[in-house]
Amino acid sequence: MFLSSPTKETNGYLRVRCNGGLNQQRSAICNAVLAARIMNATLVLPELDANSFWHDDSGFQGIYDVEHFIETLKYDVKIVGKIPDVHKNGKTKKIKAFQIRPPRDAPIDWYLTTALKAMKEHSAIYLTPFSHRLAEEIDNPEYQRLRCRVNYHALRFKPHIMKLSESIVDKLRSQGHFMSIHLRFEMDMLAFAGCFDIFNPEEQKILRKYRKENFAEKRLIYNERRAIGKCPLTPEEVGLILRAMRFDNSTRIYLAAGELFGGERFMKPFRTLFPRLDNHSSVDPSEELSAKSQGLIGSAVDYMVCLLSDIFMPTYDGPSNFANNLLGHRLYYGFRTTIRPDRKALAPIFIAREKGKTAGFEEAVRRVMLKTNFGGPHKRISPESFYTNSWPDCFCQMNPKKSSDKCPPDNVVEILESRLESVGDPDSTSQTNSTVTGLER
Repeated sequence: MFLSSPTKETNGYLRVRCNGGLNQQRSAICNAVLAARIMNATLVLPELDANSFWHDDSGFQGIYDVEHFIETLKYDVKIVGKIPDVHKNGKTKKIKAFQIRPPRDAPIDWYLTTALKAMKEHSAIYLTPFSHRLAEEIDNPEYQRLRCRVNYHALRFKPHIMKLSESIVDKLRSQGHFMSIHLRFEMDMLAFAGCFDIFNPEEQKILRKYRKENFAEKRLIYNERRAIGKCPLTPEEVGLILRAMRFDNSTRIYLAAGELFGGERFMKPFRTLFPRLDNHSSVDPSEELSAKSQGLIGSAVDYMVCLLSDIFMPTYDGPSNFANNLLGHRLYYGFRTTIRPDRKALAPIFIAREKGKTAGFEEAVRRVMLKTNFGGPHKRISPESFYTNSWPDCFCQMNPKKSSDKCPPDNVVEILESRLESVGDPDSTSQTNSTVTGLER
């Protein structure tokens, strides 16, 4: 029905370096916990790459509540702050983790063979980089549920970040309901999508340079990309969708976004339609947020505000881990309302409008949007990610057809505690406390 407690003796230590932005790192942390469980390894607190995206060196302990993370997962894996030294015959020896580059979307077999063999040989392994390095679709219900325990229960931001986020939500909600929008109209995404033609020559030059330096060479034709919904929605298009859905200019909107490419000339039409716009800096212009608004803390606050908002709207949920993770998190916490524009179905409607065919525009947009899912349960179909939609994997059933889908008993914590005690590890609690103390020094 649920996984057994970790054994007293593990096969070694697992270190990982999670690269990318905050939410790409988040899914990597979930995979790291699962990888440690698969190999019966002790997980070293995951490292967050400071260089690849935010240039932010806050690290795991600067963003997440370490004590809560370790305590929540104590029935699943052993977690330490660092690899301890080995003391033998009066001598101290450091264990050096053997570095391995895991294949992308590696199957469980890779961890049980290649990775585990290296771990037993060297006592510790270091997997880097560790983004998308464990297959998402795994035919083991308890493994998938472990991912959800990590993502939706164990990974809690530090208290000051939670307090800051809740303060912003309270201020927004004091004036009524509010919507959050992840406005993905930033240089990296536009360059990735190859959507250049709406920009002036100088801006196109910047986008092409960024694409050449960061992405594989590929022939991309704007009109073709636009026609199949591969371009991020412009701020104006987002506003027109909401207006067609009969949201009026009194709607309060929280924007979660980095620096919008093209600046105010792209925001002006949206602001004209919906003037009540806010972001974390305008709601709470505290020194902490103003100093780190583009770093991990700013992203963490945006994540929590979007999670707690009445409605969430991602404008580009392709390779955008922020939006994908939030969609999954909101679904897990009670199928919270989301608006997911079908860019492919909307593209011909917007193209026709640009050519002067405005009659019936709003009605056409409404027909498309009414066919979309508004946050309710739906079957996951590739390429939708497990982290975007964990239904039904992570949802237990009161009257299941399969025993593995049955909800745990009311005394599940007592059962897990007794299992942990039966392993015979009296030092587990003190080890957790010393790990947290050591990290906070």
